[in-house]
Amino acid sequence: MTDDIDRAQAREAELLADALRDHARRAGLAGKTVADSAEFCQACAEDIPDARRRAVPGVQFCVACQARRERKGNL
Repeated sequence: MTDDIDRAQAREAELLADALRDHARRAGLAGKTVADSAEFCQACAEDIPDARRRAVPGVQFCVACQARRERKGNL
């Protein structure tokens, strides 16, 4: 039973990594690093948390502002 769970968790991690890589490619973030990320949101000047900066290298907007941009069609 443990082996099945371990395999499922490994597969889930692979799928997540693939999805994040695809998202970065579509968003034009491929090859960007955490160092390329903004510390403050370009729209509202709020801090961008380190976790977001690591998860989305090259990020320039906080979650709220990015969501607004995506709703308006501005990626």
